Amino acid sequence: MTYSSLRASRLAGCAVVVSAFLLTSCTASESGADGAANSPSPAPSRPRPAAQPSEKELTEQARAALAAVHNGAMVEAGVARVTDGVHTEPGLSKGKTYRLNLVCAGSGSAQLEFVPAGAGTGTTVPCDESVVQQPITAGKPIRISVDGAEGATGVIAWQIDAL
Repeated sequence: MTYSSLRASRLAGCAVVVSAFLLTSCTASESGADGAANSPSPAPSRPRPAAQPSEKELTEQARAALAAVHNGAMVEAGVARVTDGVHTEPGLSKGKTYRLNLVCAGSGSAQLEFVPAGAGTGTTVPCDESVVQQPITAGKPIRISVDGAEGATGVIAWQIDAL
């Protein structure tokens, strides 16, 4: 290597270092005498909330939870948004025993009610994908209602099994 080519490569290397230094110093904020920035500091970053599952994903999760506890012959089943609630009058045979399985997937809770009240036990259904099971005694026609609490979101999957 000749002296002139060595000198040229050293100059090129120095130019890269100087360019990087100038670029870095130009993008840094100006500081006062005490080293504090003269411009207001940016707001602290907040962690992003976790992405909420889609209605389809919540439905799949709720159905999977019901499938895990399925026992007996299915009589009736469905899925509804928590905001819409579940309102059904199943055709149940008098004197037979049934089990209502409910799963709410989302947030908040829902309230289960039977009419007449003696057909089953009303309860709170948490929207945490846990399965709530209630025995049903069929006498006369019954109405099952599951209504979301204020602010509750997600889906309710339900299934009635004959035992």
